[in-house]
Amino acid sequence: MGRHVPAVTRALDILELFLEGDGTLSAPDITRKLGLPRTTVHELVTTLAARNYLVTVEGQPGRYRLGVRNYQLGSRYAEQLDLAAEGQRVAREVAETCDETVHVAVLEDADVIYIAKVDSTHAVRMVSAAGRKLPAHCTSVGKMLLASLPEGELRARIDGRELAGMTPHSITDPEALHQALADIRARGLAVEHRESNPDVSCVAAPVRDHTGRVVAALSVSVPMIRWTEQRETELAELAAKGAADLSLRLGHRGSGRPV
Repeated sequence: MGRHVPAVTRALDILELFLEGDGTLSAPDITRKLGLPRTTVHELVTTLAARNYLVTVEGQPGRYRLGVRNYQLGSRYAEQLDLAAEGQRVAREVAETCDETVHVAVLEDADVIYIAKVDSTHAVRMVSAAGRKLPAHCTSVGKMLLASLPEGELRARIDGRELAGMTPHSITDPEALHQALADIRARGLAVEHRESNPDVSCVAAPVRDHTGRVVAALSVSVPMIRWTEQRETELAELAAKGAADLSLRLGHRGSGRPV
């Protein structure tokens, strides 16, 4: 690898400061936060402003905010994003950590479609495939996605329709499902025990795009023979971290709570 260029590193450090607070800073603010010489900050800010990466705040000539060039770069990055490809990369990282099956899924009407999947290497593991469609209310990813919908949209998708069960443990009563979704909303995670497969439990977390909207969910699926309360806690944390990593790749920043 080549060496890092100090001037470029400092310029990027300055730009990243504007991600915090109210998004405006003065040159003295930058000097104080980064511990750089005033002359260096002045030169860097002047250069960034000349290239439209920074602009002065109207009515406050000594303060700066991010300029349009950052938006242009971010828009081009967003255009090139592929949720399935990014999901597959993150799913692989999560699976390598826990050696369990990991899915990324999106919502389509009242169903979920798996767009990315990485298998466990265990002989006993969940069997599924990318592209498979399942009733959302029977899966952890589906319930996570349903819980993220506005109330009106949620009721339009599930009220008045038959909630077919996949196992004896599936939720088939609409009001029971609404209560389960409220609990998921409060927790920020979804768990299902043998609702889509009689031998498997899953835990899922929400994936957000740059606007903060939930666009997918990431889950870890485990055969019941390896499922314990402690394992649930571990995998819930791992699913949440994986979903946060994927959200970051999609341009989201923030805690992601509430759903």
